Amino acid sequence: MDRLPASVAKPAYDRARLEAGMAHLGVGAFHRCHQAEYTDDLLARDFGSWGIVGINIRPPHLADTLGRQGGLYTRLIRENDRVEARVIGSIVRVVDSQVSAAPALEVLAAPDIELVTMTVTEKGYCHIPSTGELDLAHPDIVHDLAHPETPRSVPGMLTRALDLRRATHGRPLTLLSCDNIPANGLILGNVVRTLAERRGAGLVDWIAANATFPSAMVDRIAPAVTQADIDSVEQRYGYRDGAVAVGEPFRQWVIEKKFAGRMPRWDLVGATLVDDVTPFEHLKMRVLNGAQTTLATLGVLAGLEHTFNAIADPLLSVFVRRMLVEETLPTLEPVPGMDPSAYVEQSLGRLKNTAIRHRNHQIATDGSQKIVQRLLNPIRDRLATGQDIALLPVPVAGWMAYLILASARFGGRWPVSDPYAEKVAAIADATGNDAQALASAILAIDTIFDPGLAANDRFRAAVTSALGELLSSDPMAAVRRSLQQDEVARLKRSKQSAL
Repeated sequence: MDRLPASVAKPAYDRARLEAGMAHLGVGAFHRCHQAEYTDDLLARDFGSWGIVGINIRPPHLADTLGRQGGLYTRLIRENDRVEARVIGSIVRVVDSQVSAAPALEVLAAPDIELVTMTVTEKGYCHIPSTGELDLAHPDIVHDLAHPETPRSVPGMLTRALDLRRATHGRPLTLLSCDNIPANGLILGNVVRTLAERRGAGLVDWIAANATFPSAMVDRIAPAVTQADIDSVEQRYGYRDGAVAVGEPFRQWVIEKKFAGRMPRWDLVGATLVDDVTPFEHLKMRVLNGAQTTLATLGVLAGLEHTFNAIADPLLSVFVRRMLVEETLPTLEPVPGMDPSAYVEQSLGRLKNTAIRHRNHQIATDGSQKIVQRLLNPIRDRLATGQDIALLPVPVAGWMAYLILASARFGGRWPVSDPYAEKVAAIADATGNDAQALASAILAIDTIFDPGLAANDRFRAAVTSALGELLSSDPMAAVRRSLQQDEVARLKRSKQSAL
């Protein structure tokens, strides 16, 4: 630390005095660019026992990166040609628990841990996207129900940790989800309580009295770190860091005020504490995240590698802006202190940052877990009030096409990572290039598509038509046609309003 160049900011507190008070599950690039940075800011302003124990129960292993560096790492902020480097010191130690749950459980059940945050991605909650309920057929949940003392899933691990806390010291615990899921605290509470109910012995009642599950909305674009990112630190600043994290300047954290005990005063360093996170999360998920999912899948189909390439494409840029302004924004509740139209422009501006090399394939990962809140819910809201859906069904069909084209029958055009990839591939292999049959079979997956929405004739027709064009030799024909349909609908609405 003493040998770092002056251009690299360092922790503004005495790390030797820092004690652990919270744990974090899922120490990836996002956590290192977001919650750990907020905590580092807080420790510099209001020092206390809020050091983080980082835990990974899935790859990658942490011992050879953060572990070798005593939890220290470089956070790079990049915006076009500007770079800002800072060493973050809030992670005091790391734990690898990929082989066995025991190391993680030892931390989570410890009496000095008062808060657990997590970024385990949508699929880590083992829930059914269309309902938010625990997926009792999930292989890890089946295992955890049979072997609760040696859990494999995140819900199973948290339930076991709470049971151990009850048996040893009884201290309360706040479990704060920081994943991009609507009502993430509610879903986390649901899946944990469902396991606790099946465990019996009064565990669910103890959890009700001693644990809370606040919801949160988090925001910062932090792409997967590349070897070039790691090399750039050595080249620019003269030292090697195996745990570099890269992010954009913008960050936001909105947290529900529902803590079981002490809480870090993140509000002193820019976080917002509210009674209801819902309006904030709907705005972010439907606008920023909706734009990202749209640009990712349509961008891949258009042969574009990164988000900034997709938003720079004239056709996709016009499409995503009109989709958000004309179809998404009218489905949103008012958000305190925020102008939705300005938020759209801010979000699209962030996606143009050429220094954030967010690959479209990375954003498209686990799309089945994301399209409900980002695309399907606004579609359902519009249909419920008789409004047009000329644009929103196109990225829904884009998600379908993205997985279909990864199937063997369609040439295995690219590797994909999605819990429903095999199911969609099986449909594609059995069906062939018949857009109506493909759309019908995929819409029948009721864990993604609410049966009422899937049965809607307007929705089915729009998705089927777009899918056929997206699978053709000119996939962007679907985008052009939807814009033409939207223009006709706009003219019709304009005439009606003039009468």
